[in-house]
Amino acid sequence: MMRNAILPALAALAALGPMAAPALAQRDPAYAAARAAGKIGEQPDGYLGIVGPADKALQDLVNDINIKRRAIYTEKAKENNATLEAYALTAGCQAIARTVPGEKYMAPDGSWQTRGAGPPIRDPRCP
Repeated sequence: MMRNAILPALAALAALGPMAAPALAQRDPAYAAARAAGKIGEQPDGYLGIVGPADKALQDLVNDINIKRRAIYTEKAKENNATLEAYALTAGCQAIARTVPGEKYMAPDGSWQTRGAGPPIRDPRCP
């Protein structure tokens, strides 16, 4: 059943192409610096997470990006007759797949990983 809910979300994300996650990431200088420093990373649930301790500015940045992501996921899930959770999971799968070596992401077991040269460890529900 979850797989059936994910497929329409995946198709919608594929249709958006490369603009979906990068546009959502709000790649401003603070975001780029935090990502490069390994202070933030992609999570399987489609949202950005904080790796380790955070100051208020970093927490505010992540909250702002996640609020924007949720708004877009909500809209796109409705358009594609998918649940918010299924759409967000699909977005998370794609965001983790797009990480580059040196960037952080959360593995299915909840541990933060640093992307190496090989593929990242993704949720088994990922399409």
